[in-house]
Amino acid sequence: MSAVKSASLATQPTVGVGVVIVRGTQLVLIKRGKAPRLGEWSIPGGTQELGETVRETAVREAFEETGLTVDNLSLIDVVDAFGKHPDGSLRTQWTLVDFRADWGAGELCAGGDAADARWVELADISKFGLWDETVRVIRAAFPKE
Repeated sequence: MSAVKSASLATQPTVGVGVVIVRGTQLVLIKRGKAPRLGEWSIPGGTQELGETVRETAVREAFEETGLTVDNLSLIDVVDAFGKHPDGSLRTQWTLVDFRADWGAGELCAGGDAADARWVELADISKFGLWDETVRVIRAAFPKE
């Protein structure tokens, strides 16, 4: 195995934390300004920092990427995501911890790693080309009617 190839192999999972911020029938979507998924729409979130709980990460990332404070944080699900090289070797492994939260205060504005941020009606999420797992997590954040 070449030095270049071995340097690009995953050696441990990375923990990412996402937040479905809810206000009535709306939620916040952000357009990613950095990799992974650069230029794609998603829920606000980011990487857990050393010494930080996943709940602290959720609150921090929500504020950094949207300017919003959140209330009533509750766990939705944990998703495993794997990125592979063409030869099938593991490139990345993410453990994604997703929360639901109510909008607490603040005016929505893109910040941090977000290039854009919008309030979106739940009924309109199909217009944003979201990853299937993100759609599933979003739907799980809203009570069944």
